[in-house]
Amino acid sequence: MYPSVTPPREVKIGDAAAFAGTTPRAIRHYHQIGLLPEPGRGGDGRRRYGYDDMIRLLWIRKMSEAGISLDDMRAAFDEARGIEDVLGRLEETLAAQEAAIKRQRAAVQRLRVVGSPLGLLSPLVTDRLSHLPSGAVRPSDLDALLVTERIFGPLGAALQASVFITLATHPGLRAEADRLDAADAALDDTVDPHDPRVEELAAQHCAHHKALLQAIEAAGLDAAEEKLFEIYDAEASGEEASGEDDARMSAIDAVTKMPYGFSAARTRCIELTAQLLAEEFSAGS
Repeated sequence: MYPSVTPPREVKIGDAAAFAGTTPRAIRHYHQIGLLPEPGRGGDGRRRYGYDDMIRLLWIRKMSEAGISLDDMRAAFDEARGIEDVLGRLEETLAAQEAAIKRQRAAVQRLRVVGSPLGLLSPLVTDRLSHLPSGAVRPSDLDALLVTERIFGPLGAALQASVFITLATHPGLRAEADRLDAADAALDDTVDPHDPRVEELAAQHCAHHKALLQAIEAAGLDAAEEKLFEIYDAEASGEEASGEDDARMSAIDAVTKMPYGFSAARTRCIELTAQLLAEEFSAGS
């Protein structure tokens, strides 16, 4: 003879959560957003959940597993929009998630192949630098590319990669770059912005930049840069079709949001270098 089991008329929130496969915290959230009507309370002041409440919780669980958002669930229950509208939105969300997963897997594969943080940058940048020997691209170089990619996108960083390819393959230019970096670091807050050394260093930076451009041209890297525009245009068209959001910011915005902590002397050196390069460009054209 089997024992007689009488199901309860109502259950507490913990039992309701256990049966529905969720948590009391999630159920309380459903109450707050109006997805699940808040039931009455018993004599002890605790909520009591009946059959209809449990059915709704189970449907919420099923819709959640299908990827339907809480807002769409609420609309579906309220019949505020047709199921086709909800499914259309879900289809778009799933397509975006699939595209994101594809990009993530590609990044992981690049990391495995490259074996360094370089693999986290866009393929356009990684492809330009992955042929270099290990250690040729320094961490500070990767940091610079990371910032450039954030501001100017993959194309901007891929173009900047020519500089680091040149530095990696020209020891003399790399040594001069290291010397200039050390001189920049010496322009701390104790140095007057109008110290003659600031103008001298700016002139040296300008000369070094010209030498880099000459080496880039001699190596044919400028021709490779031309092809980057075609590759980028093709990739950008694919990203637009997949709905990928472009979250880059303008250079002006970046200047006000990316902290470097440069001293007044170093800032003036940067400004003078830019001015000299502009003058060189104008004279050359």
